[in-house]
Amino acid sequence: QVQLVESGGGLLQAGDSLRLLCSASGLTFSKYAMGWFRQAPGKEREFVAVISRSGGSTYYADSVKGRLTIPRDNAKNRVALQKNSLKPEDTAVYYCAARSMVLGTAPSDYTYWGQGTQVTVSS
Repeated sequence: QVQLVESGGGLLQAGDSLRLLCSASGLTFSKYAMGWFRQAPGKEREFVAVISRSGGSTYYADSVKGRLTIPRDNAKNRVALQKNSLKPEDTAVYYCAARSMVLGTAPSDYTYWGQGTQVTVSS
């Protein structure tokens, strides 16, 4: 049974830094590209970033480029999301997802999803 579990969300202030962690089990982690998505209240789920199976390639949404990195550790079956200079508009539920092919940016590209972790940024 595949499980992706996000952790590290919570209530933060504008300007703070964020570190989320996605821990995977039940799959050969190194064979999956890992993506991060977020969904704000009343909005569709949107792509944030993705990292390739080896970790050698990454792709970021324009809205977060330069403020976010998503390192992965295949030995520990986990991928992180590290974001600086949080803004209130970063408030959302953040999800990690796994895709057994090359990088993808659409939610429909991904097979497995975590339950999400809430991040709330106050001004």
